[in-house]
Amino acid sequence: MTDASRVADLRERIARIDSKYAHWTSAGHSSTKRQGTLPYVENWLGGEVVKTEFGCHFETEKLYERHRYHGSADIGALSDLPDDLLDRISGGAVPAAPPEQWAFLDTETTGIRGDPGTCAFLVGVGRISSDGFRVRQFFMRDYSEEASLLDSLARYLTPFRVLVTYNGRTFDQPLLEARYRFQRRPAPFPSLSHLDLLVGARRLWKLRFDSCRLVDLENQVLGVERQGDLPGALIPYVYFEYLRTRQAARLLPLFQHNVLDIVTLACLTGSVPYAFKDPQKIPFRHGTELAGIARWLKSAGEFEPARDLLRRAVDAGLPDAVLFPSLWDLAHLERKLGDTEIALRIWNDLAASPNPFRVRSLEELAKQYEHRLKDSAKALGFTRRARDVSDSQALQRRETRLTKRLASHDKM
Repeated sequence: MTDASRVADLRERIARIDSKYAHWTSAGHSSTKRQGTLPYVENWLGGEVVKTEFGCHFETEKLYERHRYHGSADIGALSDLPDDLLDRISGGAVPAAPPEQWAFLDTETTGIRGDPGTCAFLVGVGRISSDGFRVRQFFMRDYSEEASLLDSLARYLTPFRVLVTYNGRTFDQPLLEARYRFQRRPAPFPSLSHLDLLVGARRLWKLRFDSCRLVDLENQVLGVERQGDLPGALIPYVYFEYLRTRQAARLLPLFQHNVLDIVTLACLTGSVPYAFKDPQKIPFRHGTELAGIARWLKSAGEFEPARDLLRRAVDAGLPDAVLFPSLWDLAHLERKLGDTEIALRIWNDLAASPNPFRVRSLEELAKQYEHRLKDSAKALGFTRRARDVSDSQALQRRETRLTKRLASHDKM
């Protein structure tokens, strides 16, 4: 691609973005005219310009007092979280530490794909404090302020021992590390144990909800309905517009979006890890949530608690897409733990109706009756039923073997 074609392609992409958000931009400018056009972000947000040896940048802080709620979540209860809450959900990677030493981090960036050159122009860090929950935001008013922002962020993170993010292990942290390298500064992350809550949230809720995006869980789990929130895809566009126009009022929804993401992250951290800390006392009651934790326990080799949770999940009610694989897993756990009779009942149930595990259940029944129960006639019957649904060479060989065995027995 030539330089001229690259420029033409870039102009076309900018035109598409302008067209897509023309209505929003028009509304935003009319709102700005009503509010005024103060050019300095500190005049709108009440923060301060912070000077470092690398220059200066802007910082502001917001407090959510202890008596407040974020949807159904009690802000004051965050300070009462146990020090070892994050141990099990992280597989032991996060050691015990007081909640006051957990840093909840989220970035707003100039791109959403982490392309080379993408910057974090706004970094928010939430912390649990004695008076509630505080969110400190670090903002670069121009690219020249990045070094100052990163220096101040590193010093701010020094007292913390744990970093909590949402998809931060694959996006926020690598992006910030790249920017520290670009500025020839050491990143603060090696001294922090990192919990990416997205992993646990997916284990818990991917069977229940269509999306595990933070804003969707905020609505579906915490009951928060954001009003006038800034779409994520629009965030880089708003920042670039600010760089062109210096109209700081347009940034207010962006700062609020970042604050809400961090408060939601903290509130979910106050509930999700409990499902992993003690699965027998899981605070969630929906069948799909129980099934999600059971799958994690099964993969970790904790078969008995996995079986118990799967039993509870089936009793609580599951949609077919979750019910059939859960019954399949439950049958194998019952057999592994010595209760073959229950496993046989489950396989019979799965074999009785159309579902993705029907043939496999018939095969399991044939194996059990052939090898364990020594009933070749029933094993042959299950094998033929399986072939009627979906034939295979393995089933053909099993039928041939069983037929010969029964014929040989009849001759005796």
